[in-house]
Amino acid sequence: MSEYADFSNAAACKSSMARLSVLIPFYRDDPRPLLMDLAEEVSANELPVEIVLFDDGEPDPALNVSVSDTVAALEAPVRLLTARRNVGRASGRNRLAGAAIAEWLLFLDADMTVSPGFLRGWLDLIQTGEFDAAFGGYTVDPVTCSAHRLHAALARASDENSAAIRQQTGASAVCTSNLLVRTELMRRMPFDEHFTGWGWEDVDWAVRADQCGELVHVDHPAGHAGWQTADILLRRFKDAAQNYARLLDKHPELAHLPSARAAHFLRAVPGQALLRGVWALMARSPVAPMKARTTALKLWRASWAAEALRP
Repeated sequence: MSEYADFSNAAACKSSMARLSVLIPFYRDDPRPLLMDLAEEVSANELPVEIVLFDDGEPDPALNVSVSDTVAALEAPVRLLTARRNVGRASGRNRLAGAAIAEWLLFLDADMTVSPGFLRGWLDLIQTGEFDAAFGGYTVDPVTCSAHRLHAALARASDENSAAIRQQTGASAVCTSNLLVRTELMRRMPFDEHFTGWGWEDVDWAVRADQCGELVHVDHPAGHAGWQTADILLRRFKDAAQNYARLLDKHPELAHLPSARAAHFLRAVPGQALLRGVWALMARSPVAPMKARTTALKLWRASWAAEALRP
């Protein structure tokens, strides 16, 4: 028995050629708004693009049925892979890459937004053929819920950067939200599935890929709209500490990163873990200045990373 079910709509069944495979994993997030925008551009312009979705373990059967119904109704070639068990971020993206038929892969998150002509822009960039992977960056979409302001502020301060700024940072500024990759490179350099749970598998991949291919930054952003509450961010950053320690263990050259320096500094501070309650309280506070809240969140993340680092 296959590890996932593969459902193809009528257009995908008839299509065996594509220049670009758009790969969208999801876990409880509803990918349909993004899917419909992408599919409209593909069908309206007859673009050589397939779209492949990956439901990681079908945690929401009703959502899976709704996505299946949407896929079936679309005129663009779309496939839905449904995992029989949860495999996680790294494994899910590897399975998407393995199932794709095109020579180029574009990874997007299910909660992203795109503007008209988004796929055409990537196809035009592919024509240059002078790189093996490209990160297009992302912009912070408007926040409508006050509980999400912290996450948006953190993303705006840390990740909403131009290609020129990201290029100066290098591979560590890459994430899988709007990442274009040659299929041949991805199959030689898959995501490390030892990264489990949330975080850092994309940076690890980018650092390794940059050593054997040409990785560039471009200004072709998608919108980011998947905001989380402070409590969810605190939990995710705590859970990601082991992944971060694994990243630094594999790539000691990343010790210069601000997050790594903060973790090593806190590791040397006696009793630093006792301050986590203060940092969590500050991060959650709706009346504290946003700069103080984002700083507290970063200190919380560094504190847990410090505990996970090898002596």
